[in-house]
Amino acid sequence: MDDESAGAVMINGVSMKQFVLDLNQEINNDNVYNGAAALGYYLTLAIFPGIILLMTIIPYLPIDRVDEAIMDLLGQALPEEAYDMVAGVVTDVTANRRGGLLSFSLLGTIWAASTGMYAIMQQLNITYGVNEARSFIRARATALILSLLFGLLVVGAFSLIVLGGIIEDWMGTRLGMSDTLIMAFAAFRWVVIVLALFLGFALIYRYAPNVEQKFKFITWGSVFGVTMLIIVSLGFSIYTSNFADYDATYGSIGAVIILMLWLYVAGLVILVGSEINAVLEHYSSHGKRKGEKKEGNHKGKKLTDR
Repeated sequence: MDDESAGAVMINGVSMKQFVLDLNQEINNDNVYNGAAALGYYLTLAIFPGIILLMTIIPYLPIDRVDEAIMDLLGQALPEEAYDMVAGVVTDVTANRRGGLLSFSLLGTIWAASTGMYAIMQQLNITYGVNEARSFIRARATALILSLLFGLLVVGAFSLIVLGGIIEDWMGTRLGMSDTLIMAFAAFRWVVIVLALFLGFALIYRYAPNVEQKFKFITWGSVFGVTMLIIVSLGFSIYTSNFADYDATYGSIGAVIILMLWLYVAGLVILVGSEINAVLEHYSSHGKRKGEKKEGNHKGKKLTDR
């Protein structure tokens, strides 16, 4: 061990400084910033069909107020102008149950909602330096399944949140539990959201790229992704609500700009998280190297060895 690495924080046998340098190199080589911009565009196209599909299905579920819980959380996560635009689009859909909309346009809506996931898959292939060898049908089916799984995660998480509110009332009025216990249970509901985010990132990093991956619920990439997504969402919402007046500068298109900026940052977080996982795997003697789909024996080789 040389003097520079002595006492340094090590990651998989590599100093933190070297890890940051390697990560920055991979981010630049893979054009992650341009990829995040493209991803933000496709996510913008996908978010409205996705929310409309979700809000169309929710009225058929035997749980009250799930749609209100979803919109409340979106109001906390999204910048105010972006939330107003999203809420305006879905209000008409959630007003009544529309069997025609659900049956006639279901496949088309799911297809549109999956375009964002399909774009993520293409970008993660770039991260690992592989081509999309899966057939078009298989790749689109993977995107559809991942999109549906995300929808189920959202519905499940928010259903627990709504039921949690009912349970809180029951704990206080029927069981006479202390406010401390009720507050602890309320905090647990947000833990569910965080766990759902981790599961979402785990599904993306496992099944989106065209490489063999082991399913890992928590990775350094997902820790970065979940943490940054929460921080950026809250920070962006606070900034746009208190310091930036996009309506005065851009007029009615300001909400669209804010939404696309937020989705760009969200896409960037997802891609950087995948780069973190890929670089850390490169350090392992049995990890995949750039362009490889399977693990192999690379003992003694460096990250830059191809």
